Amino acid sequence: MSIIDRKTIDHVALLARLELSDKEREIFTTQLEDILKYIEKLKELDTSRVEPMAYAAAARNVFREDEPRPSIDLEEAMKNAPSRAGDFFKVPKVID
Repeated sequence: MSIIDRKTIDHVALLARLELSDKEREIFTTQLEDILKYIEKLKELDTSRVEPMAYAAAARNVFREDEPRPSIDLEEAMKNAPSRAGDFFKVPKVID
């Protein structure tokens, strides 16, 4: 008995906005079945002593402290502006 049927493949393809040929349906059916079988095999492992985690590798905050400091002056910032209106960058209108 197959874990994945054509109806499931067609539903996933629809959600992903994919048009699949019959050959692709066969390939993806086999691949998805292999993935699900592997997940079932992983369920056999004893994970009772493993701490739940959000990431596979340790993650830490790498942001610096938010401390005020001098910024670039107006004329230096406007030097590379392709167009300006007074002290502001002039950009094309993008919203009607």
